[in-house]
Amino acid sequence: MTTAQATFDVSTRKDWRGALTALRRLLADADDTAQVFRIMRALNIGSVRKGYLRLLATPAGGALAYRRVELAQRLSDAAFIGACPQGSVGAAYRDFLGETGYSAQGLAAVSRTDDLSREAPHPYAWFARRMRDSHDLWHILTTYRADDPLGEACLVAFSYAQTGGLGWGVIALGAMLKGLRVPHGALGMRAIWEGYRLGRRAAWLPGEDYEALLAEPLEQARARLRIGRPETYQEIKRRGLVIG
Repeated sequence: MTTAQATFDVSTRKDWRGALTALRRLLADADDTAQVFRIMRALNIGSVRKGYLRLLATPAGGALAYRRVELAQRLSDAAFIGACPQGSVGAAYRDFLGETGYSAQGLAAVSRTDDLSREAPHPYAWFARRMRDSHDLWHILTTYRADDPLGEACLVAFSYAQTGGLGWGVIALGAMLKGLRVPHGALGMRAIWEGYRLGRRAAWLPGEDYEALLAEPLEQARARLRIGRPETYQEIKRRGLVIG
């Protein structure tokens, strides 16, 4: 199937068998990011529709949907990211790219491993791409590290609280259950639960104008968006504990 032929499934039917198979593989290998997208595809379709309609109901959401900016392309524009002022969200993202070697286009490529539905010319597919491509910005805003399995698990729980996407919830629950079998696992479970609570308290991030957000001072953005400090997670990092 080519990108032009891709279609987006607007049904709400969930594929539990496929999701649980992908979850087992993800828990066995936290770096197998393709499994995350398989879980999302299996369980999150209904939440994508709800998220898009919620976006339209926000004061700026209609304009964002009308412009339909492709965030992966914008975040891959070196000149655009390079122009973000020091201390801004965009500057932190620029540092993130340099430190990790990650990229928005790289994440998009992984999502297309065996599924082109997000590339479909459909408003729900655009919203799904937008959610995918903002993931690393959420890492920066929350301080959850992207190169740390526990940091990813905490952000997954935060994302579940923000979106209601069942796929996020299943991954977070799987990570918590895995924590029962590893050293300091109970502390890790607390950190994941904390991520969920912080996501519930924060403003709704999918409704943000990310281009404008990139120019905003980082600490100012965190305060405006009511993103609290993940104290349990930061304590684990300070103690040098490895969990996950």
